[in-house]
Amino acid sequence: MKENKSSLSHAASYKEIGDFWDTHDISKFWEKTKEASFIVDIESEVTYYAVDRTLSDKLQTLAQKQGVTADTLINLWVQEKLQKQKL
Repeated sequence: MKENKSSLSHAASYKEIGDFWDTHDISKFWEKTKEASFIVDIESEVTYYAVDRTLSDKLQTLAQKQGVTADTLINLWVQEKLQKQKL
């Protein structure tokens, strides 16, 4: 993080910024803020599916061995399966 990233809190890290705003009220600093503009991409959507506990435990173990998250591993497997089905 760049030095003095947060001009209001004078924090040196994101954790310090979070700690500052956990204990301070923005209304006390409102006149020191400035308008910000940014783009938010909300196109991605997550759908959850139930997985048997035993399968989930095995999946977590295998994903960890491969250095990826269980979500990533499942998505890769499903993608491979769908490609084979030509969907």
